[in-house]
Amino acid sequence: MKIYDAIVIGAGYAGLTATRELLKAEKDVLLLEARDRVGGRVYTKYYDDGSYLDLGAAWVGPTQDKIYALAREFGVGTFPTYDEGKSTLYFNGKVKHYKGIIPPLPIGSLLSLDFAIKRMNKLSKTIDLEKPWDSPNAAYYDSMTLATWMQKQMSFKTARIMFKLAAEAIWAADPNEISMLHALFYTKSGRDLDTLINVKNGAQEERILGGASLPALRLAETFQDKIRLNSVVKNIIQEGELVKIQGEGFEFVAKKVVVALPPTLAGRINYLPIMPANREQLTQRMPMGTVWKTYAIYDKPFWREAGLNGLSATNDGFTTVTFDNSPKDGSKGIMMGFVLGNQAKAFANLSEEERRNSILDSFAKFYGEKARHPITYIDHSWATEEFTRGCYAGLMPTGAWTSLGKALREPVGNIHWAGTETSDIWNGYIDGAIRSGERVAREILG
Repeated sequence: MKIYDAIVIGAGYAGLTATRELLKAEKDVLLLEARDRVGGRVYTKYYDDGSYLDLGAAWVGPTQDKIYALAREFGVGTFPTYDEGKSTLYFNGKVKHYKGIIPPLPIGSLLSLDFAIKRMNKLSKTIDLEKPWDSPNAAYYDSMTLATWMQKQMSFKTARIMFKLAAEAIWAADPNEISMLHALFYTKSGRDLDTLINVKNGAQEERILGGASLPALRLAETFQDKIRLNSVVKNIIQEGELVKIQGEGFEFVAKKVVVALPPTLAGRINYLPIMPANREQLTQRMPMGTVWKTYAIYDKPFWREAGLNGLSATNDGFTTVTFDNSPKDGSKGIMMGFVLGNQAKAFANLSEEERRNSILDSFAKFYGEKARHPITYIDHSWATEEFTRGCYAGLMPTGAWTSLGKALREPVGNIHWAGTETSDIWNGYIDGAIRSGERVAREILG
C-alpha cells in the first residue's frame, strides 16, 4: 500500500493551508474532507444571478494579515462593511438612532460599560497566548465564568445587558458558558475587545469580494488532485511509525496525520490506541458556540435612504445584532441578523415560518414596515451541520484551560492538531485557521 508523507483531515482554511505548506516542502500529501466542498465553517452560497450569501464566517479586519495575504495572492478583493449613517438601538421598547460607536444609554450605565471594557482589555494584556494556563492569576480567572466577572464589575443592569449583547456576538455563547480566562485569552488573541466589537478598525471592517469561500476555492484549485471530498474519516490507527486512516470504502497510510477539525469533531473519530486521558477529556469539554445567520433580501437597501447603516443592537427577540450585508454596489438590500447563544438554542425549536416571522418582526422594529416584505428570507444553523456541530468555534468552560489546555496542540504520536481553536493569534477566525495550518506544517517539517 502507498505510504503518504502526510494525510490532512478537514479541508477548511486550516487543512488547506497545512496541505499547501507540506506540498511546498515536496511532501506527498492527501487531504480528506467529509463534505462535498472545501471551506469548512466558511461557506458562501452562490446564486444563478451572480449574488451570494456568506452563511459562515464573513468578515476580515486589521492585523488579520494571513487572510489578506491569501486573498491578494489569488486576486480576491475586499470592500468595507457598510457603516455610513446612524446605528440603531432598540431597548426597552424604544428605537433610538445614533452616530458613532457609543449607544445612547444613561450616563451611569455608559461609564460602567466603558470601565468594564477597559478593565477587560487591561487584564487580557497579562495573558500568555501560547500557554494561557501559565498566565498570572490563571487559576482564579479560570474558576469563574465571564458572567460572574460581569456581575462583579458592573453595578448597572443596563451596562450588563449591553456587555452581554457584545459578548454573545463575539463568542456565539452566553457569558455563563465561558471561562473568564478563555474570554481574556480570546480578547488578546484578537488584539482587544474594541477590535472584536467594532466595524471600523475592527474585526468586522471589511468583507471579501465574491464571498469568504473564494480564497479557499482558489487555493484548493492549485492542488485539486490531492483533495478527496465526501470522505468521512472513522478510524485513525497508529501502528509503529505509521498511521492508518479508515472510512467507508477507503483506507490510507501515512507517516504523519494532521487533524484540522474543531476539538468536538476530532473527538468523534475512533483512535487506536485510544487518546491519552487529557486529550480525551479536552475534546469532551470544548463545546461549539451556537449561532444562526438570518438573511432578508430586498430589492434595495432602503434603510440607507433613511440615513441608517444597518447596524443594530437589541435585547428584545431572537436576533440581537444586525448588519447591512448588501453587495458592494448596493444593487440589492441584504439585512443579516445574528441569533446567538441561548436565543439560538430556543430559535431551533421554532418552525421555519415562526423563525421567519420572528426575524422580520425584529427587522421591522429597527427599520420600519418595509422590512416585513423581503423578496427572500433564508436562515442557517451551524449546530445542525453534521461536520461542524456549531459555530463560531470551540469554547473553553471553567477549569478547562488550566487543567487540560496543554492537550489542545500537543501531538499524540504521529497525530498533529490544527484548526482555528489551536491558534494563539485570531483564535476563532479565518486568520487563526490559516495560522494554525502554517504552524502544524512547521511542526511536521521540524
